[in-house]
Amino acid sequence: MNGAFYISSVGLQSQQRALDVIAGNIANVNTPAFKRSQVRFSEVLAMRNDPDVPRADLDTMALTTSGVRADSVAMMNEPGTMQVTGSSMDVAIEGQGFIELMGPNGQTLLWRGGTMKVGEDGLLSAVNGMALKAAITIPDDTSAITIAADGVVRARTGEASPVEVGQIALVKVSDPAMLQQLDGGLYRANDGARLVDAQAGEDGTGMLVQGSIERSNVEMTTEMVQLMLVQRAYAANAQLIQAADQLMSIANSLRR
Repeated sequence: MNGAFYISSVGLQSQQRALDVIAGNIANVNTPAFKRSQVRFSEVLAMRNDPDVPRADLDTMALTTSGVRADSVAMMNEPGTMQVTGSSMDVAIEGQGFIELMGPNGQTLLWRGGTMKVGEDGLLSAVNGMALKAAITIPDDTSAITIAADGVVRARTGEASPVEVGQIALVKVSDPAMLQQLDGGLYRANDGARLVDAQAGEDGTGMLVQGSIERSNVEMTTEMVQLMLVQRAYAANAQLIQAADQLMSIANSLRR
């Protein structure tokens, strides 16, 4: 098969992957604490097909570029902007830390904050129903909840002064590249990732901000520009296939 078909085929697959990533970013522009992803491309190198060069010299042969391929998808860990909501059940993290949640089957999931609620069992939970791993129980007759910057949670019952009911601890991931982003602004640490326990404000984990939500770090203008560039690259690869096909057709006609 003509080498142009291979090059353009890999190019089309790579650009399709980039389109899927951009589509995911745009779809989550309003998801709290969502981190955008970006495809990283690498050049595909090929050695010159020169039969006169002995194989012992392959390492020193000049390489030619034979297109690009999608190498990996990286999560961009820049913080999103803080949106002040004024709701006492909203919390954000101003730093690199995560709140641990008790996921299904007891697995630990990481959360960058968002809207919370008090579950039927009285535990302070994310709005999706997953309880905080800190297992903070809110009294039934609580009229107000306050969360300090250091994560200390206090509940006011009746006319009495607020009482401390627990503290939201944070964890920090040693390598953000080891995080897998899930739906709903949740993250899961891959096997081998090291989670460092810390109190708010320690080791760069950041401070808790009650009454605010971290917005997605997706910027629509950037994504739209990237979308147009990828579409152009996709079209160029498609035209390359068309051109290669026409050349093969001409070559076949000459043989008759």
